[in-house]
Amino acid sequence: MGSNIQPQGSANSNTDLQGDSATAVADVHSFSNANQILVDHISLDLHVSFERRIVSGTVISRIAQRSGGYDGPLILDTMDLNIDRVSVSSIGAHFEPTSFSLDNRDPILGAALRVDLYPDTKFVRIDYSTSPEAEALQWLAPEQTAGKEYPFVYTQSESIYARSWIPLQDSPRVRITYDARIRTPRGMLALMSAESDPKRPRTGEHTFRMTKAIPSYLIALAVGDLDFASLRPRTGIYAEPAFLKASAAEFEDLERIMEVAEKLYGPYRWGRYDALVLPPSFPYGGMENPRLTFLTPTLLAGDKSLVSAVAHELAHSWAGNLVTNATWQDFWLNEGFSVYVERRIVEEVYGPHFAEMECALGFQRLQDELASLAPDDQIMHVDLTGRSPDAGFTDIPYEKGALFLKLLEQTFGRRRFDQFILEYFNHFAFQSITTKEFEGFLLAKLFDSQPELARTIPVTEWLYEPGLPADAPRPTSHVFSEVDRAAQQWMGGALTPQEIGAGSWTTQEWLRFLTGLPDKYGSHRMQRLDDVYHLTQSKNSEIASRWLLMSVRNTYEPAYDRLRCFLTTVGRIKFLKPLYREMAMTIPGKEMALSIYKKARATYHPIAVSCIDEVLGFHRS
Repeated sequence: MGSNIQPQGSANSNTDLQGDSATAVADVHSFSNANQILVDHISLDLHVSFERRIVSGTVISRIAQRSGGYDGPLILDTMDLNIDRVSVSSIGAHFEPTSFSLDNRDPILGAALRVDLYPDTKFVRIDYSTSPEAEALQWLAPEQTAGKEYPFVYTQSESIYARSWIPLQDSPRVRITYDARIRTPRGMLALMSAESDPKRPRTGEHTFRMTKAIPSYLIALAVGDLDFASLRPRTGIYAEPAFLKASAAEFEDLERIMEVAEKLYGPYRWGRYDALVLPPSFPYGGMENPRLTFLTPTLLAGDKSLVSAVAHELAHSWAGNLVTNATWQDFWLNEGFSVYVERRIVEEVYGPHFAEMECALGFQRLQDELASLAPDDQIMHVDLTGRSPDAGFTDIPYEKGALFLKLLEQTFGRRRFDQFILEYFNHFAFQSITTKEFEGFLLAKLFDSQPELARTIPVTEWLYEPGLPADAPRPTSHVFSEVDRAAQQWMGGALTPQEIGAGSWTTQEWLRFLTGLPDKYGSHRMQRLDDVYHLTQSKNSEIASRWLLMSVRNTYEPAYDRLRCFLTTVGRIKFLKPLYREMAMTIPGKEMALSIYKKARATYHPIAVSCIDEVLGFHRS
């Protein structure tokens, strides 16, 4: 597409491997014109108003480069922002007003903001405020937090929701640095995906600096009553005071996980790695914001059995944050690599048996997902034109992507493939790339060295065709063989619940057992298991959610109170969507689902609300 604009922070590389620069790639989910005008830094000065449920202030965008001869407007992405005024400057001071306009709102993408520039314009200042319904922001009243004293707010910018709290070039192909001043009520702590000091006085003014170029979806903010626990020199945990001790114990292996990842894939390049355990309404398991991973409290199982989610978020420090998908249609480059790296880390830290179980469970989820998706959505490089990028957030980029990388490892050998991945991360460090660019690098750096082996890999089928190729690895676990045998004997009447011997099972073994039972299992059988193992009251969110799903399918009414409690205290979409969808399949179930949802809806993040509204066909009156 012929642009000479290069991503900020790009590593030097050979032209034949580089392909088109990421800014020259068409992103169907952004209005921004980074091909003509590239912003490389933003400065935020924002006030957080819990009373009005808005963030307001200014953002100054620094223009790095204009394509030769282009004299049109700067086009930025917005979503339901109130733009008060726009001004421009050639030196970053003495701003002069300029004209601007907002296009009509697109239901998925928001509205383009067009800013008229002068020939010498280098800085654009925008005074604005967010909507109380901003898609990225969740506002929690004090009673919705653990401490009950302070309110809480946090952002979720992935995929295209940064534009709902900052007007910017909201595309993963554009990488920027940023600094920020955030004003909050005194006594509260503000955190961002940037350098910060956990011991600074809580005066109500907080400053941040991110010196590494990142895509906009990794800009994050959280404000609340938070404390910090240091784990090792480079790692620590933020959480509400009531959760801090349990969080620090659950995630005490963070530094060890980092060391293993560095041994495999090169140095960690982001300085610190801290994690923030958010309130239960957080809609995802984790979000890999650099220097500050967001985590759901549903990972606090008490036995580290769900720590693979943390390994996954850390893996993004290489796969996603360091080397980023240029568009959301290349999302597998983030998630497929992160799942693969996560399981290599887990294997090193917790042993091959743990990793084998995770792989087998992932393969099982992938098979279930493939059975439910239309063929076009089974493609790794999926076409999302005219759709929300969130439509591509299935198990395909995660598990199918990881299987493809596993096949490459098995074909070329682990040692050789590890060298390839290390070279891949170093070569494309701090760049946003396309699937085509990955293909070029794969050909030049791996396939050309062993062409006989390369010919056995149907790359086009893996990347651009639906389903699983015939050569796809089929992960197995010998631990699960024992679990499967116990399930079969229990279903056949050869074992009593006590004789199953599940009292010492891990989370993974329980999930394998429960998912292996028939959908129509029978409430009387569920009662017998519940009497022995107390699954209805399980404090492990993964086990509880699976058990509650079975309860809905089998009308197991003793679990209904727990179901109502679960759906009104947990906001993670992974759990909410299957439960509400299953309830909606019957008339009585849908009535119960709507009754619960009307009470719980206000406690869910806006992204979760959009998802469950669609599942239930809910329209607020």
